[in-house]
Amino acid sequence: MARLGPFGGSPRLAVAVSGGADSTALALLAQQWVTAQGGSVVALIVDHGLRLESSSQALLTQSRLASRAIPARVLKLAGLPKGAKLQQAARAARYEALLEACRAETSLFLLLGHHASDQSETVTMRASRGPHGLEGMAAWTARSDALLLRPLLGTKPETLRAFLVRQGMEWVEDPSNSNEKFERVRVRNTGTQALAADSSRRQDNEQAAADFIARHVVLRPEGFALIQAHSMPSVALAALLRVVAGSGYPPAQASVASLANALAPATLGGVRIARTAKLGGGWLVAREPAACAPAIAALTNALWDNRFRLNAGAEGRSFGALGDNAADFRKSSPLPALVLRGMPCLRHHGMVSSFPVPCQFTPPYPATSHPFFS
Repeated sequence: MARLGPFGGSPRLAVAVSGGADSTALALLAQQWVTAQGGSVVALIVDHGLRLESSSQALLTQSRLASRAIPARVLKLAGLPKGAKLQQAARAARYEALLEACRAETSLFLLLGHHASDQSETVTMRASRGPHGLEGMAAWTARSDALLLRPLLGTKPETLRAFLVRQGMEWVEDPSNSNEKFERVRVRNTGTQALAADSSRRQDNEQAAADFIARHVVLRPEGFALIQAHSMPSVALAALLRVVAGSGYPPAQASVASLANALAPATLGGVRIARTAKLGGGWLVAREPAACAPAIAALTNALWDNRFRLNAGAEGRSFGALGDNAADFRKSSPLPALVLRGMPCLRHHGMVSSFPVPCQFTPPYPATSHPFFS
């Protein structure tokens, strides 16, 4: 933990606990560490509902942690889609629920229980897909709402289980950990132990991208960006496309690299890049209106298009793209039509009732790794 700080005085930690051995051990270790720092810890248990016993196991885990004086909240996921992308959707929903709980708990630090074997399995899986991402998981990762910390990446899982046995602490065994329909389980059963690659080159690229963005890019709270340059580092463009699109992943690297080498009008990854004479000129990077998500109910904290979060709900209204109604606001707004069409509004019975909307531009900002990590 000392390598992942600083944490300030009386730190408040949140720990993602599945009930399995690894995260349960992390919760106990985190409690020991934070108590010595004069801080506090809260466990966050996600009940994904994917197995019949998931709810009972979540409550059992909550009870076990309570017996060790560790407060725990159970976070229930609902509305997960059926089909091939269920696991991907469940993972995204899990992180969203954890980060939302961190906001509610006023915890800046979210601890995750990934260990040394998880790291080697991750590197092995990524190696089968190409040369990128071979550094594995970072021990320190920045998100919009919290810092994700993985303090156990250098620890073997058998060490964690031995620790729990000495503590007299039980845990839950997840049957999916032995189900070979999952790639990670198949990799684990091969006994392959891949080592994470050196991260110094990627860190240099990230620093160069950050320097470029600081000098040449303006990111606006209306959800668009302006670039004052004719070319840029591909890492910088990839990060910018992710933010403007509200996407967790950038477009294909080859496409990004080609465009970054010589900026030109294009549509890529749900984002449109166009010349603009307004707002100081340069290149406009805005959400492609046709790629915007459908409107949703205008509830407090509703997140639309994975980009805009509504500050206060409006009963009976919908929260979605202004779209073609942008023409009604062209004279009263200095923003280009492309930007206006992708901005949110409130509608009542199909008619625009509020624009602009009291909301915040909160896309999933790209993660960056700490300069030093295990």
